[in-house]
Amino acid sequence: MVEKSVHKIDKEVSSKEKMLRGSAWMTSASIFSRILGAIYIIPWYSWFGTHRLQANALYAKGYTVYAVFLMLSTAGIPSAVSKQVAHYNSLNEYGIGRRLYKRTFMLMLLLGILMAIVLWLAAPILAAGDSRTIPVFRSLAIALVIIPCMSLTRGFFQGYQDMAPSAVSQLVEQVVRVIYMLATAFLIMKVMNGNYEFGVVQSTFAAFVGAIGGMLTLIIYYFRKKRKFDNLNVNSNNVIEVSNGRLIKELLAQSIPFIFIGISSTLYNLVDQYSFPSIMKAVTNYSDNYIDAMYALFAANANKLIMISISLASAMAATTIPLLIEAITKNEKKIAQKQLVDTIELFFFIMLPSSLGIAAVARPLYVVFYGYSTYGVYILKVSAYTAIAQGLFVILASLLQGIYENKRAVIYAIIGLVVKLAVQYPLTVSLAAFGPLIASAIGMLVSSFLMFRFLKRNYSLNLKQIQKTFNLLMTFTFIMFLIVSVLVWILGLLFNQESRIIALIEILFSASIGGYIYVLLSLKTRVADHILGAKVERIRTLLHIK
Repeated sequence: MVEKSVHKIDKEVSSKEKMLRGSAWMTSASIFSRILGAIYIIPWYSWFGTHRLQANALYAKGYTVYAVFLMLSTAGIPSAVSKQVAHYNSLNEYGIGRRLYKRTFMLMLLLGILMAIVLWLAAPILAAGDSRTIPVFRSLAIALVIIPCMSLTRGFFQGYQDMAPSAVSQLVEQVVRVIYMLATAFLIMKVMNGNYEFGVVQSTFAAFVGAIGGMLTLIIYYFRKKRKFDNLNVNSNNVIEVSNGRLIKELLAQSIPFIFIGISSTLYNLVDQYSFPSIMKAVTNYSDNYIDAMYALFAANANKLIMISISLASAMAATTIPLLIEAITKNEKKIAQKQLVDTIELFFFIMLPSSLGIAAVARPLYVVFYGYSTYGVYILKVSAYTAIAQGLFVILASLLQGIYENKRAVIYAIIGLVVKLAVQYPLTVSLAAFGPLIASAIGMLVSSFLMFRFLKRNYSLNLKQIQKTFNLLMTFTFIMFLIVSVLVWILGLLFNQESRIIALIEILFSASIGGYIYVLLSLKTRVADHILGAKVERIRTLLHIK
């Protein structure tokens, strides 16, 4: 009996360690990629001169439509492959998962080519009267040929709970993409004094160039680990017989929900892209350029910065699904239950301070990246608050998929989107550029409430524990938020608010103090130990905290 309990505890600890290790890889990669994806905007934005807002709006419009086609071209298959590979690996049937990957690779290549052709031909229709977007859409269409296969390969590695290949390839992809973007933008806008629309086209074509770098990285990893895969295959049970037809059928059944969940955040953005200009033209006398600029402020400028914090939720989701599937496959409901609670607590531990931290330093942060704009700063503040709703939606939807509640995840996501559509018009009319942000937050919170209620009812989640942890973390975050906000306000009174150098110093100074306060409170109260485990003791020793 004692041995059984010890074994159970070991399993739970191992599961938590795997989640933390995987989250560390994926989170580090996501943070670095997002920060790099935000930092490049400083020179890129300035090189486009007087056309910078129009260029950024054009870039955002292209990527919003591209994201939809990207999800259609992958058809949710990479996430489903990760799920199925984890399922068969937990049964010691490694050969089946590997066969699934090989059979699916050609399917993804063909699907990517098909979607690339469709996007290329449909570009004039999708432009909806804005001819500038046609070459942008077509430059992004080329990337669809490679990215589905790259995403599939990442999913295969994640099925083995090996997050390093995905993380490193993500970094390489982003670095190569940004180098190409900056090089072409500088040449076109500064050296050749070219057209800003052509500059944006090259910036979006960078997605293809980056994808080549990311795919090559994964190929290198695959051949490095091939011997390990071969050994696991040889030592598999090899008792389950699954035909290729059944494998594909299982895969498609799992992939369809992933399509909608993966695309749901993009659908929110798509609603904004096509409805915001129409609503504003109907109720105001603003020029097309001004409406374009307003759209760029929330859909491009603010969105690029808050995606740094939202990417943390996506990284955790990628780590959590294979672990949940392993527990569910082995019918270890208690471990799955603990995994759910651990993930939700880890989400709050990271997401609350990162989102409210961005809100606290919104003014200097916006100045560093885009220059001073009162309207832009306030939009960034609101976007930072709404990022919590978006991150919560991402993580809870992933948890439902991890416990095979795909259909329910889709239904709840659709309900949230319907709510967004219902409140979009009145909120946009009354709040202008703030309206779409609030509408999205309301829709995602409705979905999140329904998802959390289901998890609580069916997995008997320890609500008291979650509530206690949330209350403590929210208190720490609020203290940090108040102190940083006051610091930023005082520094704004003392120094030039429009200086990029001063703004950068403000961020480094106030964010360092805010981060230290949050870490100090988390360690003093032992909340960090509860969420992150015994390894936190090293940080406590380093900071001389008892």
